[in-house]
Amino acid sequence: MKKRILIIAPHPDDETLGCGGTILKHVNEGDEVFWLIITNIFPSIHWSPEVVKIRNKEIDKVFHSYGFSKIFNLELPPSELDKFSLTSLVSLIGNVINEVGPSIIYINNYSDIHSDHRRVFDAAYSCTKHFRYPTVQKVLLYETLSETEYSPPISTFQFTPNVFIDVTPFIEKKLSIMKIYKSEMMPDNLPRSSSSILALNRFRGSRIGVKYAEAFMLLIDIVK
Repeated sequence: MKKRILIIAPHPDDETLGCGGTILKHVNEGDEVFWLIITNIFPSIHWSPEVVKIRNKEIDKVFHSYGFSKIFNLELPPSELDKFSLTSLVSLIGNVINEVGPSIIYINNYSDIHSDHRRVFDAAYSCTKHFRYPTVQKVLLYETLSETEYSPPISTFQFTPNVFIDVTPFIEKKLSIMKIYKSEMMPDNLPRSSSSILALNRFRGSRIGVKYAEAFMLLIDIVK
């Protein structure tokens, strides 16, 4: 049965790092997958018009590479989500959820080190109350290299996966899509390098006896 899936990404590239293989798997199975980007860059003292143009072209190319059904881009300023009230963020994300009507939502890990990630989790998770968003049946958290592993070494802050998805057939395409974000890729031995992405997915795969997997924390699973 075809499902409607919503992928929530604080920044473009989080979706690929955290669940790129899973997105490809959903699309391959005929599911409708929707992409919600919370932030985007715009011309300012930080980014030139040329850099902004390149980033928007990257987003468009990633959108078509995955075969998403639709993209939503709130285009809020990165690293400044703490300036927006939680109520306003809940409203913006909630509007998208109401339009899409997803049964499954993927959200970034709640304790990632980036303040944008924590803010997005708080707002997005508030949009999973079943009496307000009745289509939502499952919510999973994904891990993001360079953010999740930098959480404080406190037990309540740890990413503890309990869902593993075999993405072996899709790992090469996941890597090729990640490379579209040229400015976000890192050299070997750093978190967002090809070797680190492969290593993490290989490690997660070993947990379930496959070559490559992506790992998630299951927060909600409504079975009717």
